[in-house]
Amino acid sequence: MLRLRFTAEDLMNVRFAARPAPLLELGMAVATYQRDDAVFARWTRRARLTGEARALLELIPPGANGPLFLDPYSDGLEDGLETVLSTPPVHVRAELVRTTRPTPWTTRLAGRDREAWRTLERALRGAYATLIVPDRERVRASFDADLAWRRALLAERGVAAALASLYPGSRWDGTTLEVEVPEESAHAPAGRGLTLMPSAFWTGRPMIGRHSDGSMLLLYPALTPLPLVDVRARDALAALLGRTRAAILSLVTEGRTTSELAAELGVSAASVSAHTKTLRGAGLIVTLRTGKAVNHVATPLGMRLLRES
Repeated sequence: MLRLRFTAEDLMNVRFAARPAPLLELGMAVATYQRDDAVFARWTRRARLTGEARALLELIPPGANGPLFLDPYSDGLEDGLETVLSTPPVHVRAELVRTTRPTPWTTRLAGRDREAWRTLERALRGAYATLIVPDRERVRASFDADLAWRRALLAERGVAAALASLYPGSRWDGTTLEVEVPEESAHAPAGRGLTLMPSAFWTGRPMIGRHSDGSMLLLYPALTPLPLVDVRARDALAALLGRTRAAILSLVTEGRTTSELAAELGVSAASVSAHTKTLRGAGLIVTLRTGKAVNHVATPLGMRLLRES
């Protein structure tokens, strides 16, 4: 049984992740690559880990409980890799001892051997290019669909119902959420906050992690796992609005600034401003200024269009 103990303050500090975390999804993908999972059977046959990327199989088991330093919560691949490569040596050694059996390579990693760490970086980049990049659009579609449904549930029935829906068999005992899993463990946000993160690559039990600020991360299987995601609906929305405007509408379900949209889409801030002006005129988003930042958020009409497309 997994038990999550909340206070009233903790329940007020539950939030959804803004976007998929690249290295978290990669960790789940490497684990699923090794699992006998009927949902992912065709994906597993298609996916290929070759060359140095296969070194990750020494670190990430099918149960996904590998070293915590390997899959930090980050907005992008590069800042995630920077976090991995700057992990303090004492934490690296402790995590490798806790989660892996000694091999020549993991032993060199624990000793901070420079070439071993270069291999790790190349392995992460190679695996990301092989397992994540070809399905990046499906990953985002799975993420957006899950959060759209849970936000609607949160609005209609409250945070307790939204949390209990994360995994089958979950139930509340007072202010403790109990999740039916084989292992016994107990965790508490302890006033530091809880972030909910759906994974398109994971169908197993919820996983608990920690941010560098001490807050808790709960990773759980998305409602629609990657192989079942139908991107044709997203294509239809793109045909209606244009691909860039459809992407902006999808991203601003959690709110984005103009500069954040420009960075994520790889376009200029001027281009983003032109597209958001069109979306705002159609009543699909609203724009709010906070200091120097210009924030864009989807309206209920925009959210409805996303859900029904």
